[in-house]
Amino acid sequence: MAGLLATEQGVTTPFKAHSDSAPNVYITGNPARDNQTITRPFERAVGKLTAVNPMTGNTDTLTKYLADPVEMKLLHMITADPARTPTLTMFADPNYFLFAGAPNCTSPCVTQQPGFAWNHGDVSPDINTTWLGIVGPGIRAQGVNSSVWSDHTDIRPTMMELLGLKDDYSHDGRVLFEVMKDSALPEVIRQNRALFTQLAQVYKQIDACVGQLGLATLAVSTKALESGSSSDDNTYTKLENQLISINDQRDALAAQIIALLEGSEFNGQPFSDQQAQQLIAQGQALLKSV
Repeated sequence: MAGLLATEQGVTTPFKAHSDSAPNVYITGNPARDNQTITRPFERAVGKLTAVNPMTGNTDTLTKYLADPVEMKLLHMITADPARTPTLTMFADPNYFLFAGAPNCTSPCVTQQPGFAWNHGDVSPDINTTWLGIVGPGIRAQGVNSSVWSDHTDIRPTMMELLGLKDDYSHDGRVLFEVMKDSALPEVIRQNRALFTQLAQVYKQIDACVGQLGLATLAVSTKALESGSSSDDNTYTKLENQLISINDQRDALAAQIIALLEGSEFNGQPFSDQQAQQLIAQGQALLKSV
C-alpha cells in the first residue's frame, strides 16, 4: 500500500496496517478523522489506488469501499478501547491481499504469491455468502433452505432457544425460528409467525453488517471519503453527518426490536400487532432513507 500511495498519489504519510483483503489502517499520530492535512488527503489517495493485475494484465481499481470510524461504528467495528479504532478500513478488490509495505516500489508493489487459496473478511458476495447446517430435536427437516437471511450472530440465540437456556444480556442476532418446529417455540411466536418473521427480517436488514442498511451506508461512506479537495470538503461533512444520524436512529430502533424479539423468544412475552407493525414500518422507513 505504501509503495502504491507514494508512486501513484505522491502520499508518503506513515501508517501501519493490519494486512488483509480489507486492511485496517492506523495513521501514525492518530489524527482526527476530518484532519484536512493528513487524514482526508490520505483517504482520497487510497480511493484512487490501482494495480496492474499480474494474471490478467488489466489495471484494477483496488478500493471497493472505505469506512472511517463513523461508518465502522454503524458496522459494529468499534470496540470499547479507542486505541483499537483504525483511522479507516479499506475494503479492497477481493482478488488482492494488502500489506503496508515499503514507501516505494523498488521491489515490485504487486506480486502473485501462493500463500492463500482465497481471501476472507472482505465485502464481496462470494465471501459473505456462506451456509449453516442445523439438525437435531426441534428442527424441521427442510433440506436446503435459501429463503432465510441470517448471519453468524443468529447461531448462538438459536442454540440457546433449542436448549431452553437464557442469557442475562441481549444478543446481536435473533432466533432462526423459521427452521424450528412449533413444539420448540413459545406459544406467542407460534401464534404470530408471519408478523414475527417480518419483524425479525427487518431487524437483520437494519442491524447486520452486510444487511441492506450496512451495504447502503458503506457506499455512502465511500463516496464521502473519496470526495472533496483541500479547498472544499462540504460533501464529506454533509454525508458524514447523515451517517451519524442514521446510526443513532438505527441503534435506537434495533434496541427496541431486539428487546421485543428476545422477550418473546426467551420469556414468552406477548406483543401487540400494532407494536410490531410500528417497528416494522420504522425499520422500512430507515432502509428507504439511505
